[in-house]
Amino acid sequence: MTRLKEFYLKEIVPSLMEKLSLKNPMAVPRIDKVTLNMGVGEALNDRKVLEQATNELKLISGRQPILCKARISVATFKLRAGFPIGCKVTLRRDVMYEFLDRLINITIPRFRDFRGLSPKSFDGYGNYNIGVKEQIVFPEIDFDKVSSVRGLDIAITTSARDDNEGRMLLDAFQFPIKK
Repeated sequence: MTRLKEFYLKEIVPSLMEKLSLKNPMAVPRIDKVTLNMGVGEALNDRKVLEQATNELKLISGRQPILCKARISVATFKLRAGFPIGCKVTLRRDVMYEFLDRLINITIPRFRDFRGLSPKSFDGYGNYNIGVKEQIVFPEIDFDKVSSVRGLDIAITTSARDDNEGRMLLDAFQFPIKK
């Protein structure tokens, strides 16, 4: 069992049961999945850019990303339906907890001019989204081998019923969200 999962089961579940006045530990909010998404618009002109983005996302997540293809054609962007324009990875269970542990303790403190994560990034259902401007903040990425700096989106999907429960859950995991 990973360190963060053990922390969740032994520390977070009892404290959230008390704070939310729940009797059943299965009713406590939990993190269901983490989705990493990297959109690569330059892939229309150069296929190697998408390969590089896929390799970087594989290094960050430890899993093989899938390609995301355009759903519709947009003539102004010279985009046709079916063209690959990005990649994504969904992490669950132990791999998710390992990634979150590295994200909270190593990656987020490496953000440039970091003053805390935005409290406005909740979606109304307790899910949280983080936008990373540079993939080079992850320690798995070798700065010298990066051809161009790209951003990625991190979506943390929880079983919380509303933003308040989601915020309490992420605060218990010690996410550096501004107050």
